[in-house]
Amino acid sequence: MEDLQDAILQSIIVKTDAKCTAKFGCVSQRWYSLASDDHLWCRFCAQDFNISSRLDPTGSPCSSYKETYEKWHEAFYMYPLSIVRRAKDCWDIIRNWTSTHFPEVANTLVPGASEDEIRRAEDKLGWQLPVSTRILYRFCNGQKIRHGGLPQTQQLSVLGLMGGYHFYNRHVNVHLLPLEEVLELTEHCASQITLPRGSKHIVIAASCNMNKFFFLDCSDGQLYVGTKNLAVTGEMMPCVSSTLIDVAQQDAMLMWLEEYGRQLEVGNFSVRKDGEDGNIWSISLFPEKEPLCSEAVTNGVQVRASAVFVPEESDLQESDDKYYFFYSIRMCLVRQEKISEGAMLSSCQLSRRHWVIRANDTIIADIHGDAVIGKYPYLKEGGDVFVYQSCCPLSTSSGSIEGDFTFVPGRQA
Repeated sequence: MEDLQDAILQSIIVKTDAKCTAKFGCVSQRWYSLASDDHLWCRFCAQDFNISSRLDPTGSPCSSYKETYEKWHEAFYMYPLSIVRRAKDCWDIIRNWTSTHFPEVANTLVPGASEDEIRRAEDKLGWQLPVSTRILYRFCNGQKIRHGGLPQTQQLSVLGLMGGYHFYNRHVNVHLLPLEEVLELTEHCASQITLPRGSKHIVIAASCNMNKFFFLDCSDGQLYVGTKNLAVTGEMMPCVSSTLIDVAQQDAMLMWLEEYGRQLEVGNFSVRKDGEDGNIWSISLFPEKEPLCSEAVTNGVQVRASAVFVPEESDLQESDDKYYFFYSIRMCLVRQEKISEGAMLSSCQLSRRHWVIRANDTIIADIHGDAVIGKYPYLKEGGDVFVYQSCCPLSTSSGSIEGDFTFVPGRQA
């Protein structure tokens, strides 16, 4: 082998992985030099960790890609590489999106916890976290709300990473908890909620108003969300189908965050004005893209409708009003240049509404009524978007609401 030319040895090295290349470099000084080629380690960094810059896990600069790889390997060698990369990619997507669209939330994300911090948390819990959950916390230790321009209670109500919704006087905005708060809230819930004996549930996310909780079962890695009966019976619903969870990696929480990141990335969730005053922004879970968001334009009147399932208001013990859905309707007059057909209204006012509500394919209500929530919104080109949100309970986990709105040109007499 020592007689082989460098070019031939390099062609062999490039077909191996980082571990084999490191061993290759132990053979001789010449082979060490070939195995230290930074172009090789740049490829290994991209291949194993999806890293494209010479930064270690803490964000500190490294002198080479070889050093970069060594730092990342040293930090995560104890975990399956495939899960490490998934967790890193997941957090990269979420951090990039929040940095671009909602920097106030990005600023609440805490740097990753150390192995010692995770072990101390596990000692206090009395059991270990699932492997994939440990890795997620190594990359980001939840959220910490810092004092800013808004009162702290108001900041808490809008800066939840996992978003939420608002209708009437009900406000939900979910934060991902740091390990310290995981311990505190888990202890609190254990004293308030009836859970199975020997349960290993921890609270990993919660709404600032304590009206929505996400629990991770550390015995099997499944993620649950509490229902309306949580405080009374401990009733929860699984967030991820058990058929999708990797039994060995127990990766339900990772899958949940990955799917959330995908929805942010494709624009299905967005930052919207929140509340009645319309001056506060938060991540809205009302979908923005078809097929989960429906849009129609008639004579310049644009109506957009979307809905979100609300587990914390759902009651699985009920036969009729078992599953709760919130829906959001937005109305406005679009600009004339966007209308290709039909007469364009310069202004109009809502007069009547018609709803057909179905549980699965069965019609359960056919509603004709005046206005919406007692209001007759007046729309004009370039004017504000009128938004109203309401709710609808169903006996089934799937259903639909369809219908139409009647507008009169100008204002009603």
